[in-house]
Amino acid sequence: MSSTGASPARWTLVAAILGSSMAFLDGTVVNVALPAIQKELDATASQAQWVIESYALFLAALLLVGGALGDRFGRRRMFMAGVMLFTAAAAGCALAHSAGQLIAARAVQGVGAALLVPGSLALISAAYPQAQRGQAIGTWSAFSGVAAAVGPVLGGFLVDNYSWTWAFLINLPLGVVLLVICLNKVPESSDPSARDNALDVPGAVLATLGLAGIVFAFIEAPVRGWDDPAVLGAGIAGAVVFAAFFVVEARSRSPMLPLALLKIRNFAGANLLTLLLYAALGGGLYFFPLNLIQVQGYSAAGAGAALLPFIAIMFTLSRWAGKLVDRFGPRLPLVAGPLIAAGGFALFALPGVGGEYWSTFLPAVIVLGLGMTVTVAPLTTTVMNSVDAERAGLASGINNAVSRTGSLLSIAVFGIVMSAAFDAALADALSALDLPAALRVAVEQQRQMLAAMNVPLGANAETSAALKQAIGEAFVAGFRRVMLVCSGLSLLSALAAWLLISGKPRRSKS
Repeated sequence: MSSTGASPARWTLVAAILGSSMAFLDGTVVNVALPAIQKELDATASQAQWVIESYALFLAALLLVGGALGDRFGRRRMFMAGVMLFTAAAAGCALAHSAGQLIAARAVQGVGAALLVPGSLALISAAYPQAQRGQAIGTWSAFSGVAAAVGPVLGGFLVDNYSWTWAFLINLPLGVVLLVICLNKVPESSDPSARDNALDVPGAVLATLGLAGIVFAFIEAPVRGWDDPAVLGAGIAGAVVFAAFFVVEARSRSPMLPLALLKIRNFAGANLLTLLLYAALGGGLYFFPLNLIQVQGYSAAGAGAALLPFIAIMFTLSRWAGKLVDRFGPRLPLVAGPLIAAGGFALFALPGVGGEYWSTFLPAVIVLGLGMTVTVAPLTTTVMNSVDAERAGLASGINNAVSRTGSLLSIAVFGIVMSAAFDAALADALSALDLPAALRVAVEQQRQMLAAMNVPLGANAETSAALKQAIGEAFVAGFRRVMLVCSGLSLLSALAAWLLISGKPRRSKS
């Protein structure tokens, strides 16, 4: 190595790590900051969902297009464009004075992330020869894991001691440093053959509109009702447009989702498993910080630290898990992992209101962490091994988009599950309390806030305490229902692996 400074490849690795860390930090920090955001902006439960979903929608729908743009117009150029858009939108999030403004800024941030996220690995792949690429990606993965661990705790600290706006402002210095590194140290790269392929703009538009319509219907249905024209129209239109997306992809000469790949049994099985399991993970972990902060009384930092054992298990055992496919083949770990995860989600359904973290949520976090650890590395290996080397990048991108689509849809659907159980449990509790009519109406008018609702000022101390207990227990009732659905989705993902994944362990040559 030269003594005069780091090589362009190393600077590229640093840039990729910083870029992916921004995306990881944003994804984990915002969940922890969401209760403070909901309280300060007086946001309903559906608006809180949209803070997450508007970002996830554009990231999931445009992820593959972002990768294609980098291949065609320059990976560094598109990566930097994503960083600039992401950072500017983060500043917009911090300056938002209403839920609507924040949701709009988050949507723009999602577009930036769709350019930024696929560029991280693409830059590494272009900068390192194949013999060194695995080690570089391993380094990138390790530092990304550290960012995922630090993010919730750092975000919680900032929320507790300063403001939720710092959950977004933290991206600004990272973005500036990253742009300086890219401009001065990272070489440009592209794929000359990609210039011969047309960009799948119709596919990207249809995917975005279809997912948007479906997500809108599921998020707004608990508030407006399924018979509301906007909800019904958006749901039907979303389903029709999403179906049209598959028709267009089947006829396109350069589709963002080549449907021929879905005819590969292992690829189809791995992506069905991904859709189901990451729907459970994304939807379940959306409600977990809300439970900890709004019901259990945790600080934002405490809620952020609650998942540290999950991340530590994945970080520590990921190399071991990566060898499972070679030893046992893909099917066994991809059945066993989701089964263990299903047990973890079921354990989340046990705690009520109160109790120590060590005896309530920690066992669930550990079991879920073990299940995901057994699953993730073999799943990635199965996806990559199911296609030829020339399509490995595309296969990885599709699997990434599928995982984000699963989370996007589940947060919307689980909102209905949560609202139905919450409303039923709260109604029973209010009936048992025998409240004055005016006080009961004041409580029921806030149902859209879920556990963030405020006890009306007219209640005395005893009634106020009883109402707080009732609200907390109603949220726990919904949380339990959500976690049991997550457990069911995990079981279905194990079944998908059992039925669709094939393959035997590799035999080492003596």
